[in-house]
Amino acid sequence: MPDANLPDPTFMKFGIGQPVPRQEDPTLLRGQGRYTDDLALPGQAWCVMVRSPYAHGVIRSIGTEAARAMPGVLAVLTGADLVAAGYGNLRCTVPLKNRDGSPLTNIERPSLATDRVRFVGDPVACVVAETRMQARDAAEAVELEVDALDAVTEASAAAAPGAPQLYDHIPGNVVLDFQYGDAARVKAAFDTAAHVTRLSIRNSRIVVCAMEPRSAIGEYEADTGRFVLRVGSQGVFGLRNQLANDILKVPTDKLRILTGNVGGSFGMKASAYPEYACVLHAAKLLGRPVKWTDDRSGSFVSDQHGRDHEVNAELALDAEGRFLAVRLTSYGNMGGYLATVGPMMGTANFTKNIQSNYQTPLIEVSTKCVVTNTTPVSAYRGAGRPEGNYFMERLIETAAREMGKDPIALRRLNHIRPDQFPYATASGSTYDGGDFSALMDRAIDVADWHGFEARRAESKARGLLRGRGLGNFLECTAPPMKEQGGIRFEADGGVTIITGTLDYGQGHWTAFAQVLHAELGVPFEKIRLLQGDSDELIAGGGTGGSKSLMASGAAIVEASALVIDKGRAAAAHFLEASPVDIEFARGRFSIAGTDRGIDIMDLAARLRGANNLPDDVPATLDVRHVFDQAPMAFPNGCHICEVEIDPDTGIINVVRYSTVNDFGVIVNPLLVEGQAHGGIVQGIGQAIYERVAYSEDGQLMTGTYMDYGLPRAEDVPSFGFESHAVPAKTNPLGAKGCGEAGCAGSLPAVMNAIVDALSPLGVTHVDMPATPERIWSAIQTAR
Repeated sequence: MPDANLPDPTFMKFGIGQPVPRQEDPTLLRGQGRYTDDLALPGQAWCVMVRSPYAHGVIRSIGTEAARAMPGVLAVLTGADLVAAGYGNLRCTVPLKNRDGSPLTNIERPSLATDRVRFVGDPVACVVAETRMQARDAAEAVELEVDALDAVTEASAAAAPGAPQLYDHIPGNVVLDFQYGDAARVKAAFDTAAHVTRLSIRNSRIVVCAMEPRSAIGEYEADTGRFVLRVGSQGVFGLRNQLANDILKVPTDKLRILTGNVGGSFGMKASAYPEYACVLHAAKLLGRPVKWTDDRSGSFVSDQHGRDHEVNAELALDAEGRFLAVRLTSYGNMGGYLATVGPMMGTANFTKNIQSNYQTPLIEVSTKCVVTNTTPVSAYRGAGRPEGNYFMERLIETAAREMGKDPIALRRLNHIRPDQFPYATASGSTYDGGDFSALMDRAIDVADWHGFEARRAESKARGLLRGRGLGNFLECTAPPMKEQGGIRFEADGGVTIITGTLDYGQGHWTAFAQVLHAELGVPFEKIRLLQGDSDELIAGGGTGGSKSLMASGAAIVEASALVIDKGRAAAAHFLEASPVDIEFARGRFSIAGTDRGIDIMDLAARLRGANNLPDDVPATLDVRHVFDQAPMAFPNGCHICEVEIDPDTGIINVVRYSTVNDFGVIVNPLLVEGQAHGGIVQGIGQAIYERVAYSEDGQLMTGTYMDYGLPRAEDVPSFGFESHAVPAKTNPLGAKGCGEAGCAGSLPAVMNAIVDALSPLGVTHVDMPATPERIWSAIQTAR
């Protein structure tokens, strides 16, 4: 019998804290992944959407006769067909209130527009045919007659007097007038402040650009009256409930959602879309599966966009530089309809995250959420969290320059100290721990902060402007949700984890398997992950808000404890001992003080083959457990970026990048570093390259990759990554989440570096994206 006190090579290789390669990768790298569009069901037909080419207008008619007569066409559906079938509408589900306490003004969005179109890409019909090309040809034959109306694409313009009105029941286009904080106390703090810094900041609109376009296959089982939807998602449990309850109007057991591999989402695939009701209804109507897959042009206009806020940010400080209050006054662009969580980013998430890791006694956030004639806006990696940190860091950097203070010292002066935890913030959160100044100091060392001037001189010798930027961040992860932690011992000797979170690129299988291996000692290579079948779930919060490991990991820990409890009773039976004498360690149940025992896998197998077990002996070690929920956690860190700018062209190159992060207990450092890299690149993309632009009449001018810039591998340097962990006290694993932190640190670090490079010319602020044209213009204006 091995000594439980000695290191176990297996646990050291696959346990918590080890950089285990992703289990998913061999399949995906061989091209054997199965995404929705890879599926072809017997007898399936094809669906193609008909979208409005107008940004705003009244629908006079939708002519379908010519399309119906075309070869292969099986059906042409309009909004009237879905209304007649009794389907419900898409709507916002967040319970936000106006400053007067009244609920937000919701919008009932039909899956196919019936009276008015409100953005270019608004679906008005769908065509179903035997082949995709037949459906596409017929879609082009649908005759849409629209009386065009004036359009408005900017939130502030839509809220201005005389702006085109999108809805009769939404005067001024404002669906939510949100306010948080004690306005009188905040005003008093600003009135008495020794210094006030003010910035007008644009949080630019982003196209999500997931590698896999959205796709869906609808089926209908006539004998059971049950729908089946195969679709890329961020969680099948929540999507099933939304579709069944709000749209299909059927009991949840009459809908099954199946999700295979998902090629990225970043918030965009979390909720229902109009196409899903279309393929499900068509499948019921035709008695055969119906498939729809978007093309990239369709994705640009139909996938929910991200960001898009116009913000006036203010910071009040005393004479020593201590923060007195921070105030955000903003407009949030919702697009033509309210997405499921559309108003959350510029309201509650701004509020939670503007505090960052600083002692800020007063916060006020006032945001008008406004509908415009643009694609609806929803969550995008970070969903308001990176923005809150970005605003604060730009304010701090600007305040330091205006007050003649060292920006590092100003941050350190205002950092929450370790002896102040638990720390109740002005936003209502309670931080459980952190070591913010020490983490920042380590990042300064790692980045060779004090060697910068030599590098700046070398760049200047080559005719380039060099700047450095620091970005502290602290994120409040997604709010608590119940999560399933199922464990099933299979007949073939494998062990299946069943979870309601869903991997769309993160590597859940590996990290969750490491947790289960550490808890139960089951062989790592025997562990599987089941996550994309709503029939298997009794709970599930989905993946989003950097909470997967905190939720699913905790659920696995608790479920493992239940397995051990069952295992003690079963082992006692087979070992002919009392359950109180059974010990468990490293995957083995044994009688205390003896070498008699049984491995957990052997025990599961013996239970499967056992008959006539006593009532107090479980028939299986399987567990279906729901983790009740854990409070949010607070990942934090410090990013330091250096850029070079060519003053003759305005072109920016990111040349150095270092990070030190506190993600709490790290289960798999390889995966965590990869997540950080991805977030940093997306932050660089928003900061320098990406911008959604509309014409005055609402046409999308950046609707292809010829016009919309994305960062490429050659545009980013190698990233330095270090961990300075302070384990979380809010969940059993001590984890803090990491999926969105890269964006939260990179937005301020990159933009601060750009402004620093331009500051010798007198430039004090640049909005995202810092394109060559924008930078060149700023340089010419300064000169």
